Amino acid sequence: MERRKIIYRRTTESAAMLANVKRAMAITAALNRLTFDDADEIRVLFGQLIGQKLDESFLLVPPFYTAGGNEIRVGHNVFINQNCTFYDLGGLDIADDVMIGPNVSIITTGHPLEPSQRRAATVGKPIAIERNVWIAAGATIIGGVTIGENSVVAAGSVVTKDVPPNALVGGNPARIIRTIGDD
Repeated sequence: MERRKIIYRRTTESAAMLANVKRAMAITAALNRLTFDDADEIRVLFGQLIGQKLDESFLLVPPFYTAGGNEIRVGHNVFINQNCTFYDLGGLDIADDVMIGPNVSIITTGHPLEPSQRRAATVGKPIAIERNVWIAAGATIIGGVTIGENSVVAAGSVVTKDVPPNALVGGNPARIIRTIGDD
């Protein structure tokens, strides 16, 4: 069964979500005033955003955008290039040694398809990015998927389904192009 989180309008959960969005906007505004040379301060602010202490192996190049931040978990030796957007309501787990290119969107959040329900709820589905994944420039990852260990998501791809380990995927929707390895 698919894991998902549903938050309905005008509830205590939606009020908490809105408060968290305001918190994230304040932190990202400060983060986005920094430059590449401010790596230590970027690490501290991003750690505040996600509620996790980050070691020196973490590197993010601003600007960065999120609608929450508190559902993001980051491993060691993670690199996030500039102008990325992570909507994390459904949960976003980024494992060790992941590289994320510029202009990547990782979106765990959506709305019901039914027209009468679209504004009634926000739906979050988790995304897991496993160890040693490279997500190339301009890719979009949609909620409910896992990107398998050592895989590569080609530039501009839209990932709507799980990616197996050791695969190169590309296109819209992303499809397996070939397997990859160190051979």
